[in-house]
Amino acid sequence: MATELEIMVHAKSYLDKLANGINPLTEEVLPDTDIVNQVRISRCLFFVSDVLRQVIEAGGLKRTPKAAKLPFTLTDEQISRFQLFLQPIHISAITERLNSLIESDQIKRLSHRSITAFLEREGLLMQYHDYQGKTKREPTDQGRILGITTEVRSGQAGSYTVVLYDLNAQQYILDHLEQISEINQMPKKTQAYANPSQSEQIDPETGEIIQN
Repeated sequence: MATELEIMVHAKSYLDKLANGINPLTEEVLPDTDIVNQVRISRCLFFVSDVLRQVIEAGGLKRTPKAAKLPFTLTDEQISRFQLFLQPIHISAITERLNSLIESDQIKRLSHRSITAFLEREGLLMQYHDYQGKTKREPTDQGRILGITTEVRSGQAGSYTVVLYDLNAQQYILDHLEQISEINQMPKKTQAYANPSQSEQIDPETGEIIQN
């Protein structure tokens, strides 16, 4: 497979030929009426070719690494703007509403994985495998006392159980955002102690853990 630099050199050769009125595929001289022989087009081709030359001589594109984002954090004033859901709601809705309070693109968004990892660590959620071998979550006895419940719903694929969080459970999450943010900031490989499912996604409808 050609390297990026080799592709640039090849592309420059095509531009050079077009700028000089030559078909780079057939090596035929193009007629004076061809669009590439218009002065403005030809000048643009020469200009782009020269830019590519400079990039090639510099060893290719120099990509600067993206600046690391700041840890997820909300001020007391921002948290006060969080409107609790009156009805028990799915974790994805809570996460989305929390992230909507972020006022800077430089702050890392909160993942639902961090919240559920924290709740598992606190003994409020647990994982289990259903009869199909799929990994799911359910509240522990302590979690149910807190206000984490389950509800059976119907979907296109049949019935399924979803985990919901009432007012009290939502408030518990708000009260522990600092600890949740610490988990959110961890590299995925080091989140194992907090959540064994390191690279999971959650189906927003069923709450089912989807392994990547």
